[in-house]
Amino acid sequence: MKHYIQFLSHQLKGWPQQNYYLFFFSLGCQVMTLVGQQITLLTVLTFIGTTLGVLCVLAINAAKSVNGWLGVLSAICFIVTGFAAKNYLSIFEQLSYVLTLDIPVLLSASWNVNMASKIRRFNGKSWAIALVSTVAVYLISGWAIGAFTDDPRPWIDAISFAISLTAGIICFLRFNNQYIWWIASGLAQMVLWFISFRQGSATLAMFINSSVYLINDVLAFTVSPWYNKKERARVIKQETAYAASLESTN
Repeated sequence: MKHYIQFLSHQLKGWPQQNYYLFFFSLGCQVMTLVGQQITLLTVLTFIGTTLGVLCVLAINAAKSVNGWLGVLSAICFIVTGFAAKNYLSIFEQLSYVLTLDIPVLLSASWNVNMASKIRRFNGKSWAIALVSTVAVYLISGWAIGAFTDDPRPWIDAISFAISLTAGIICFLRFNNQYIWWIASGLAQMVLWFISFRQGSATLAMFINSSVYLINDVLAFTVSPWYNKKERARVIKQETAYAASLESTN
């Protein structure tokens, strides 16, 4: 347990500086949003969820596997927020993140070892499968959620869910092309939560959170190990040295 806690602590270190800047910027925005409205259990849960959620996506950006616990805890908060807003597919979106991004990190020992060295890229077949899958999930989920629930925004909810689900699976398979889907997901979520806010179903915090996610996704193309070869080499070297230090202490 001691070594595991040390491992999680290590995973919060060595990120690109821009990631830390973005986190504190997001934290400041969320604190101002929280104190600028009536403080309820829902707004506090949203604040906790958005704070942990930003840390989670920044950890993925930095190819650090601490996103497992961060993702599970933030998902619990977002599920409550999504239910309150009647954005039911956002609940399934969070569950899909837990299954594709968080559970593998928590249960698989190999997943946690030097993530940056396992990054892959799409080929033509991968592109076709990912695009067709996104459209199929959108059509099926949009019809189903509109037909069987009182979701007031079924097709907007569905596009966010379809893109995010596909992005999570692509990330699970360690393809860097995930960030094209994450950018589209960020835009879709901004639209979903802004409309939800305007219709009185959600707080502005979720829109701000989606905006920060979008900034993080754009940032990934410049400083993240998923795309930046120099940063990837640095992270691989850092993780290899850390693994060697653990072996020497055992």
